[in-house]
Amino acid sequence: MDRRRNDIRTAGGESPPAVRRVLAALDAGVRVARAVLTSVGVRRTGVALAIMAVTVTGIVIGVLLGGRMQTDIGPFRAEMAITPSVSGGTTVTIPPLGALQLDSHAGPAHLSVRLGSLDQRRTEALIDDPASISRASQSAVTDVTNGVIRVGVRTVAVSVLATLILSALVFRRARRVAWAGTLALAITGGSLGIAALSFRPDSIEEPRYEGLLVNAPAIVGDARRIADDYGRYAEQLQRMVGNVSQLYTTVSTLPVFDQEQGTVRILHVSDLHLNPTVWPVVRTLVEQFKIDMVIDTGDITDWGSEPEASFVGSIGLLKVPYVFIRGNHDSAATAAAVDRQPNAVVLDNQVITVAGLTIAGIGDPRFTPDKETSPSGSGSSPQTVSQVTGAGEKLASTIRAAGRPVDIALVHDPASAGALSGLVPLVLAGHTHNREVRELPQVPGAMATQLQVQGSTGGAGLRGLEGDKPTPLAMSVLYFDQQRALQAYDDIQLGGTGEAQVNLERHVVEKPEPPTPATPTPATPTPPSTPTPTPTG
Repeated sequence: MDRRRNDIRTAGGESPPAVRRVLAALDAGVRVARAVLTSVGVRRTGVALAIMAVTVTGIVIGVLLGGRMQTDIGPFRAEMAITPSVSGGTTVTIPPLGALQLDSHAGPAHLSVRLGSLDQRRTEALIDDPASISRASQSAVTDVTNGVIRVGVRTVAVSVLATLILSALVFRRARRVAWAGTLALAITGGSLGIAALSFRPDSIEEPRYEGLLVNAPAIVGDARRIADDYGRYAEQLQRMVGNVSQLYTTVSTLPVFDQEQGTVRILHVSDLHLNPTVWPVVRTLVEQFKIDMVIDTGDITDWGSEPEASFVGSIGLLKVPYVFIRGNHDSAATAAAVDRQPNAVVLDNQVITVAGLTIAGIGDPRFTPDKETSPSGSGSSPQTVSQVTGAGEKLASTIRAAGRPVDIALVHDPASAGALSGLVPLVLAGHTHNREVRELPQVPGAMATQLQVQGSTGGAGLRGLEGDKPTPLAMSVLYFDQQRALQAYDDIQLGGTGEAQVNLERHVVEKPEPPTPATPTPATPTPPSTPTPTPTG
């Protein structure tokens, strides 16, 4: 424009006013056009950035609000959550034991699964129906898959909705709202699509353990073999329970003792270790043998965690008193869960009377649920020995202060029983997973004391499957007469996991012979130097 203006001036001297006005108008138009073009580009860029910012904000709000939900996985109530992540993966949290880290998929979404409490109704259904255990293990994958799909769809829907609402409040224009919603759908859907396409099913076989679960592989052993053995066990459980129900009909072939009117029958169990298949067997024994009371000498759980506490819910179904002392695998939370059962009594250095028998009991002073806190050989350390024997001495002091005869004393570790010799006729214990009956060293001038150590009623839980031969399930029925003296006891042993053999052995307790009165004999003179023998008896 400046060149044209100079050309006009050169050709005709000073340019006419009309020409100058035209040239000025053209110059102004060019400047306006440049300004308009520049402002449109900036404006479009700003709008695009604003839409992106609103979309990202809406997605974050949507993920926070909709990216988490409660769902059922087998008997567990679980919480699933999706969060943004660069590396992806899955975290399965089992409080308070720790977590499993699974390299399940690539980013940009991370899945968190937090197992919560067990649903008592569904847990009891599993216990009542052994076949449902297999079905539950098969449906667990389906439960997880359905849960992931639901939480994914929920995340996308809530994120898009939150973006639409936010963009409508910010822009108030339909086109920009539509762009923001479409962009939110593309980002969230694409992220979950990448996670789904990169999913690795075999990642479940190679988890990384955190917390107490670091010890899980060593405790559980070969998971594949244990699962196979447990499957066989579940299949034969009905037959095993049927065999138990037939035990009562074979009593006539066992050694006979005179059961008086009012005989008290006690079922002694110990070390259930979370084996859910134990409860149908215990209920059958309670019904068939007309049990008046169940005594549990501890280790009803493995880790003492809050999710395990729901395992004790089946105690209330027994409909008879359940006397419990805490084992070294049971936490204070475990004892509290047992104490909440309507028919349960938890003893911790106390003396009570149940079903006509006076019982004293004390919990194990240790809490050592895993190998990290209870390494090999620690049981013989001076500190541990002092703890265990001290518990027995503490209970002995309580019994002396009670001022009444105690019929049965309960300790978890048989090493605590020594201080009770001569104070009670019978001590019941567990802990060793090995059935043993023996007399404690007798205190001169005091009563004899028998120690009965129960085997593992739960077959040592999953640990019982680690060896070539599974740990048998052991329990005993004790018979007390009206004088509260032990008449007999039946040792019942069920073949370990995968076996259906049931054995029952009766032991009749021989009552001590009453002392024979001395027969008077005529006195014979003796030399003064010979002392007269002192009669003994």
